[in-house]
Amino acid sequence: MPFITAWIEHYGYIVLFLSPMLELLALPLPGEFAMGYAGVLAYQGKLNWMLCIALACLGSCTGITLSYLIGYKLAPFFNKYGHRIHMGPEKLEKMSRWFIHFGNKFLVIACFIPGIRHFTGYFSGITRISFRSYALYAYIGAFLWTSSFISLGKLLGPQWQQFHHSIKKYFLIGSLIIIMILALFYMLRFYKIQIKELIMSFLGKGVKRFRSLRRLRFLIAGTMILLIGFICLIGSLTENYLNNEFKQFDTIAITLVSLMFNEHWEPVMHQFLLLTSVKVLSILIIFTLLWILIKGKERMIEVSFLFIIVIGGEIYETCIRRLFHYLHPVHQNLTHKILYPFPSEQTLTGFVLYGLAAFMLVRHAKRAWLHTFALTAIVIVLILIGLSRVYFKIQYPSDVAAGYAFGGVWLSLNVLVMELFRFSRRFHQLRG
Repeated sequence: MPFITAWIEHYGYIVLFLSPMLELLALPLPGEFAMGYAGVLAYQGKLNWMLCIALACLGSCTGITLSYLIGYKLAPFFNKYGHRIHMGPEKLEKMSRWFIHFGNKFLVIACFIPGIRHFTGYFSGITRISFRSYALYAYIGAFLWTSSFISLGKLLGPQWQQFHHSIKKYFLIGSLIIIMILALFYMLRFYKIQIKELIMSFLGKGVKRFRSLRRLRFLIAGTMILLIGFICLIGSLTENYLNNEFKQFDTIAITLVSLMFNEHWEPVMHQFLLLTSVKVLSILIIFTLLWILIKGKERMIEVSFLFIIVIGGEIYETCIRRLFHYLHPVHQNLTHKILYPFPSEQTLTGFVLYGLAAFMLVRHAKRAWLHTFALTAIVIVLILIGLSRVYFKIQYPSDVAAGYAFGGVWLSLNVLVMELFRFSRRFHQLRG
């Protein structure tokens, strides 16, 4: 887009303000391209990075505010004639209630989704949701959107144009995944009764009178959903691996990691590598075992599955990696030694063992802060494990991602079987 780059070079800050503003008013302008190129100019020292973010964010906030106000003014029109296009008062009221309960979180990522960001403001105004609530989430989303593309342009510099379209694609995929997660939480929150009835019909209506099994039923259902999700993910990853479609993803991820973390991070990254060392993982297994023996109510079941998960997991990951090497023997690690790198042994094992420890901690801990701590810690640890392996170029990012997915399948499958076994045992005890 030569005309856009020429305008930014001549009228930099003005274009940077107007481009996202007009795009969020539904005009067909390449706001993301303009912000990314402004980041490149900031890399070259021609524009100020912080000022670019501030002006682009201000332009975005102006655009989403104007679109909201326009939509708000159009609300009477839709109340009067909207029924002709299935947008009558009842429909608008229902959408407004949905937005109050759930849609405001969606506004944070709406800017990353083409076609959605152009009309979110108009829709919010038409449904007349609270402007204060709308502005809070929409402005946060605008800041994340503008700062992400400008910062990536500055970070990548001359390589930005090469990766621009791929980065947009991955942002879109990530946004859609977040939307699906939010939708799942929404369903669990507002359709508890319907979900409960569905689970009851699956597990058998005879357990209705056993109220003590309620939490266990929901745990089983949630684990089944996770298992299905991980299976779908490994299906997609396997297809891409066998078709050699990870090259672009790996190149972008390696480039970003190398630009964000220079040689000064090497001592810290070495510490992150130790998170999957035999010593650390052994301590983690012992901690999990002790926690089960101290806090567990059905210790034999949990201890048995602990050993199944650990010992069987080692056999599982070795067989999986050798299978993929057999199917695709040309794939090598970054040092050109064939070591069956797909999926990553370390991220697979890390996901299983750290995930199991977090699950047991959450399952038997009564304090809410421990639940939050465990879930936050597991996410951070897994990110650090994968990041260190990409930083040292031990494995490709695709190998790391596959390790998470295959680890998720093994862990969720074993947890599901364990909880079903526990459910069956409790059911027969109560029935007897």
